[in-house]
Amino acid sequence: QVQLVESGGGSVQAGEALRLSCAASERFSGYTMGWFRQALGKEREFVASISWNGATTHFADSVKDRFTISRDTANNMVYLQMNSLKPEDTAFYHCAASKFTGWARYPYDYDYWGQGTQVTVSS
Repeated sequence: QVQLVESGGGSVQAGEALRLSCAASERFSGYTMGWFRQALGKEREFVASISWNGATTHFADSVKDRFTISRDTANNMVYLQMNSLKPEDTAFYHCAASKFTGWARYPYDYDYWGQGTQVTVSS
């Protein structure tokens, strides 16, 4: 079973950047990797995903052109670079792994989840 551990969250001002990291416990080269977020009182929502080979990425419209996702398969790492952060980006961010090879955009597409890391953006 793949275990995922996120890090890199914190509190920043609007306009600043953060990079989230997700460390996997074992090789996950065959998995689609994704980031989701959940704000207080809201449902978990898709943020970004990257295909098993890194060739294809998808982003939520709300973060497109501000966030990038990347993976370092050799070191079992996935990253979410978040630039130009806004207060509405405030949420708990989760890393997830999916065996689905298409666009895994829904929580139920994912098989393994990390505990998450908090991101708080103040205006």
